[in-house]
Amino acid sequence: MNDRQFTLEHRLLQLRDEIHALKNETTLGSEELGKRLKALLKERSKLENELIHLVVDPAHSYREDVLDGLKEGLLATVQALETHLRNASTVAASATSEAATPKKEGWVTRCFKTLAERPLLAWVSSGFLVYLLLIAVSALGDGFDALFGGADAARELFAFATNPFMGLLMGLLATAIIQSSSTTTSILVALCAAGLPIETAIPMVMGANVGTSVTNTLVSLGHIGHRREFRRAFAAATIHDFFNITAVLIFLPLEMMFGLLNRLSAWMTNTIYGSGGVDLGAFNAIGAITKPVVKVIQGGFQWLPGPHWVGNGLFVLFGLALIFMSILLLGKLLRMLLTGKAEKVFHAAVGKNALAAIGSGLLITVLVQSSSTTTSLIVPLAGAGLMTLKRVFPFTLGANIGTCVTALLAAMAITGDGADLALQIALIHLLFNALGVAIIYGIPLLRRVPLVCASSLARLASEKRAMAFLYIIGVFFVIPLLSLGIYKLFA
Repeated sequence: MNDRQFTLEHRLLQLRDEIHALKNETTLGSEELGKRLKALLKERSKLENELIHLVVDPAHSYREDVLDGLKEGLLATVQALETHLRNASTVAASATSEAATPKKEGWVTRCFKTLAERPLLAWVSSGFLVYLLLIAVSALGDGFDALFGGADAARELFAFATNPFMGLLMGLLATAIIQSSSTTTSILVALCAAGLPIETAIPMVMGANVGTSVTNTLVSLGHIGHRREFRRAFAAATIHDFFNITAVLIFLPLEMMFGLLNRLSAWMTNTIYGSGGVDLGAFNAIGAITKPVVKVIQGGFQWLPGPHWVGNGLFVLFGLALIFMSILLLGKLLRMLLTGKAEKVFHAAVGKNALAAIGSGLLITVLVQSSSTTTSLIVPLAGAGLMTLKRVFPFTLGANIGTCVTALLAAMAITGDGADLALQIALIHLLFNALGVAIIYGIPLLRRVPLVCASSLARLASEKRAMAFLYIIGVFFVIPLLSLGIYKLFA
């Protein structure tokens, strides 16, 4: 906190006392009282705007010493204490009401809490959920292949997505709805194994990266009642959005013109599967333990009466449901097991330097299997003023890379002719995020783009709260839906 910020905070506290005293003044006439009160409120509004701009502006340079951290923490504590004292009666009434009618925990939460108390059993359960995820991805790939009749049918099914912009919007919309890029990319891995062209899937992967950032943006709305907090929290949340959008603006044209990610991932896949590298196609240990189970389950669906597409269609739905369930339960269980450890990693590393923050975001995301959870963790800290936008940024980038682990894991469950394509799309997801971090954060001019965009949008949203809702609904839902509808109507 610099001297100007401290002066502003001190004067705002004085104004609060002066306004409070003026409201209790009985010797002044109503007209004179109104004039003085209006002048004090005008000065308070001006100082609040200056303070908000000073705190959130990415060009502002903070002195990263112990004294600053103590001041920031003390300010947040005083503000929280003041809020609690002001609303003491409301809090007490709410606490009494909650004590009278305690919330019932769901059976899944109760089971996971029981597991968390038995670490060995909990880790065995986590391994079983990973195994279910691998089975789900393998089942989905086989199901699509049987339902649509191979690669040619898959190409026809997603013909409209051969337009890169439509593929991008489709991936964005699907991920925004289910709020999990891990689920979307796992499904894309299975689709590529079943014949979806890599060229069609690449924009969908990019769209999934943008769509996943809706979760932490929604989390920032929890601060909307406090203007300063909301501006900081909304900036910390939307910096994830603007980084992914910037990465799409850079890599989508490069992909359309030169096939950059396609060529790099193809070379890496050929190195792994080709004669010059390790031949994973000869024996895939994960495929060997999942394929027999998948074949038994698929055989059960094929025994169902009716046309063949009925059983295969239900088998595809089974694979989709199992992906959703396994990722959801795995993430929930890992969060219960590792939240304390993840927070220790976060506090130990995020404030040191950019590389430590990137590594911290990556590691926590690998541990909890959800970039949305990781990035949502930092939003309240930013809202309280304990984390600057410049420190939030690299942590978010690490989370973006960490989320690629799920797709790579899913690709290992695929065997047969489509195994190399499944691995290739998973590597594309990794390359897109890793190269995006290297280029955007590595070049100072590009590094400022997400910072400036996020802080500018947060300033506008803090002044007009409706803009926050319009941004979320418009970018993540209305624009993709309208664009897809218009394209299908006139294509």
